[in-house]
Amino acid sequence: MKVRLRALALGAGLSVFAGLGLTPTDAKAWGTDNYTDTKYPIVLAHGMSGFDQLFGIYQYFYAIPSALESSGADVYVTEVPQFNATEARGEVLLAQVEEILALTGAEKVNLIGHSHGGLDVRYVASVAPELVASVTSVGSPHGGAELADFLRNNLSEGGFGEAVLSIFANSLGDILSLLSGTSNEQDSIAALWSLSSMGAVEFNAAHPAGLPGSWCGEGQAVVDGIRYYSWSGDRALTNALDVSDPLLGLTTLVYDEDNDGLVGECSSHLGAVIRDDYRLNHLDEVNQAFGLVHLFGPDPKSLFRAHANRLKNEGL
Repeated sequence: MKVRLRALALGAGLSVFAGLGLTPTDAKAWGTDNYTDTKYPIVLAHGMSGFDQLFGIYQYFYAIPSALESSGADVYVTEVPQFNATEARGEVLLAQVEEILALTGAEKVNLIGHSHGGLDVRYVASVAPELVASVTSVGSPHGGAELADFLRNNLSEGGFGEAVLSIFANSLGDILSLLSGTSNEQDSIAALWSLSSMGAVEFNAAHPAGLPGSWCGEGQAVVDGIRYYSWSGDRALTNALDVSDPLLGLTTLVYDEDNDGLVGECSSHLGAVIRDDYRLNHLDEVNQAFGLVHLFGPDPKSLFRAHANRLKNEGL
């Protein structure tokens, strides 16, 4: 059974954990096997405009935590600023990782980040490698996102368009934060820079672990004792019933390479590349919306479960 950490902390008298917006599980779920029973807790990190749960019910990683818990995984879903620079988001994530370790007594965590969250987990592993057993990115723009470049190139710096985007995105972030019961500082212009190709160059120079040595290659699977993995999809339109598909079909027009609607196939590469061509779009990768994915594609929940088993078999 999932328990909000702030409620658990208050009930146990551990006020230091209150208000962090973390979502833990019980120590181990009552499952029929230990397929996903990793040595270290699994920490899920959302992407831009993400959240842990809206209204305490609707999950960003839709039905994925329970799928992992059912076979023994200890899962925590974090929340960071919806729109902000990777470094700012990463610092918030790092604080939550430290609290998870303090709460569980674990030595390290397995970090899994979707989209911008994949950059956040890289940041945490870079600045606090002693706390991290593995880093996995799912549909993350390690080489930048062409949509971010398109928006930056078509919005004059300090101009009206940039101001409108900033107001709209920051307000959206504030609303999502409110609905998830947290309070986060928003900076959409900084977020856009972080996801651009120039922002990626700057970030990658400071935090290079796991990056491919050449475009579309694979990076080192193990760096400083931390294992690095990645996977992504390469479809924008996957389910006619999913209302988000048309928008992703539109955004894919600014990309030169195969992509999931928001992130290019090669840009998603980090460490050992599990696959970069699943029949999934950017939202399908976290089982959105409401699990409406490609009829003949993989079940995202199964991908996360298989990866947890992979981590388990690596002793992580």
